[in-house]
Amino acid sequence: MSELTYKRVLLKLSGEAFAGDAGYGIDAKIAEFVAHEIVDVRRAGVDVAVVCGGGNIWRGMAGASTGMDRAQADYMGMLATVMNALALQDTLERLGQPTRVQTAIHMAQVAEPYIRRKAIRHMEKERVVIFAAGTGNPFFTTDTAAALRAVEIEADAMLRGTHSGVDGLYDDDPRTNPSAVKFDEVNYLEVLNRGLRAMDSTAITLCMDNDLPIVVFDLLGKGNLRSIVEGATIGTLIH
Repeated sequence: MSELTYKRVLLKLSGEAFAGDAGYGIDAKIAEFVAHEIVDVRRAGVDVAVVCGGGNIWRGMAGASTGMDRAQADYMGMLATVMNALALQDTLERLGQPTRVQTAIHMAQVAEPYIRRKAIRHMEKERVVIFAAGTGNPFFTTDTAAALRAVEIEADAMLRGTHSGVDGLYDDDPRTNPSAVKFDEVNYLEVLNRGLRAMDSTAITLCMDNDLPIVVFDLLGKGNLRSIVEGATIGTLIH
């Protein structure tokens, strides 16, 4: 077994990552691929937590743009993240990986409430913990929820998986600009000052204040997750 660079990580999955080519809903093949990648890392001895987005089902900002109350729309988005979390849990457990889903809003019939010490204990017992419902508050993104949970569980790094074939952080969109330059490493302030699209500014600032490195990488590249925790240069390191 290779020596591990990161022994506890939080993986941030956007809701769109679950959608596959359809662009909406949950693609079972994508969920299974991601689950296999997570299981591989967990069996290497890494503590794994996951934060799910919900954009494949509902986006609060999209609802607010049509005149819906923003807080109401954001609560709907939190429920969408729970659906993704439950789908990922089912896929992981069919692969033999014990999991727990913890939600920031209470729904005792389907998940545990978020309790920091309990989440850490689950990971110590080799369970994958999936955090859903964001921070439990409207006006905050799941990027911010991921940064917050990563700091709370004392993760060594936050791994931000992309789903659109982009393999890291660039100075422009490489899908429309072939001359876009990829960053292997970049600091938090440069991300903020240049408006680089890694995560929202609240999440970046929270990571910066707590010295939590972020790795932006291609989630759908086979073996990328395992390579990152073993110290390979994959994607872009923000620190």
